[in-house]
Amino acid sequence: MDRIELTGLRARGFHGALKAERELGQEFIVDVALGLDLRPAGDNDDLTRTVHYGDLATALVAIVEGPAVDLIETLAERLAAACLGHALVQEATVTVHKPAAPIPHPFTDVAVTITRSRT
Repeated sequence: MDRIELTGLRARGFHGALKAERELGQEFIVDVALGLDLRPAGDNDDLTRTVHYGDLATALVAIVEGPAVDLIETLAERLAAACLGHALVQEATVTVHKPAAPIPHPFTDVAVTITRSRT
């Protein structure tokens, strides 16, 4: 299976279980990897036979900026569902990074990664 990857997509959201997270918001970083057959697009130089990653980025940002959820696991599920909403995508791996998570210790990142497929 071929892959399209979009990494480091940034958007501000108000997700989190704590009241302050819901009020102040924070930046989330999203990475996605889509599994699909890219041969038809490559053989025909045809954008309609692949996923337009600009449109995908816009859809994913809208989800991050949209209605708040408590868990980044829930956010990841919503993002994966959007990726699989494209008929050509057979599998989607989504990582949601929350680098400003409210943890009282030094850390670099908190992330959740899920993989979902049509089968």
